[in-house]
Amino acid sequence: MLAMAIDRVSKRFGEVQALDSLSLSIPAGGIFGLLGPNGAGKTTLLRIATGLVRADAGAISLFGEPAGPDARRRIGAFIEAPAFYPFLRARELLGILAATSNVHADADALLARVGLSHAAERRIGGYSLGMKQRLAIAAALVGNPELLILDEPTNGLDPEGILEMRHLVRDLADRDGLTVLLSSHLLDEVERVCDRVAILRNGRLAAEGSVAELLGDSERLWLDVRPVETVLAMLGERGVAEEGGVSVRIEREDVPALIAALTTQGVEIFEARWIRRDLESVFLAETGGQS
Repeated sequence: MLAMAIDRVSKRFGEVQALDSLSLSIPAGGIFGLLGPNGAGKTTLLRIATGLVRADAGAISLFGEPAGPDARRRIGAFIEAPAFYPFLRARELLGILAATSNVHADADALLARVGLSHAAERRIGGYSLGMKQRLAIAAALVGNPELLILDEPTNGLDPEGILEMRHLVRDLADRDGLTVLLSSHLLDEVERVCDRVAILRNGRLAAEGSVAELLGDSERLWLDVRPVETVLAMLGERGVAEEGGVSVRIEREDVPALIAALTTQGVEIFEARWIRRDLESVFLAETGGQS
């Protein structure tokens, strides 16, 4: 089943074409990453999906139903930076959200789920940025959603906060069974936490697939050697001058024989390590280096 199906959705703001006949399928289960340079249309897409903005053309369905008010009850989301009344306490806020949404929610259980039990009675104005991000997730969970949409949940967090957020989001997908649609600029985090990724460029889909599919079979052996010319001559088509050394496409079991052969020919080997293509290189290739 698809958690969300985006069918030729377009949106223009004045002279800016934010989305241009975009189609994308987001399967139920796991974490789906949404990547793209500034202005690619990520937040516009999330706003349309949650009913905050109306598309000019196209349609979005949620779990097989048109994305109307009833279907959107199956979504929990925070878009861009979370903002709360600073004088409220966390438990109080979640109670208000539950009441206004006409749902039952256990505020204490939600705060425990995101690691904020200790701050349930603290005024939100005294929360750190990381605590506010966690509270935003708790607020998004009030209606017991099946799809959780998170727009830049690690924005502004320090390395420890990013690690904690990564574990929380992964746990919500694995333990709670939520489908998570995650928009982020942090390519390393997306590579670490997401199961599938879509890259947008100028409002269109540039690439989509599992992280493994996008990275491909790209593992190579990198050698810091002297003289480079001798090594390249020995390797032929298998060797490429790269990053101040030589990269080699080779099976792991063949590496000892290669090292021995290079040594026999008088080649000096200063370093040998495995390298692979990462999501950043895929992103830059698909977006033309835009950021």
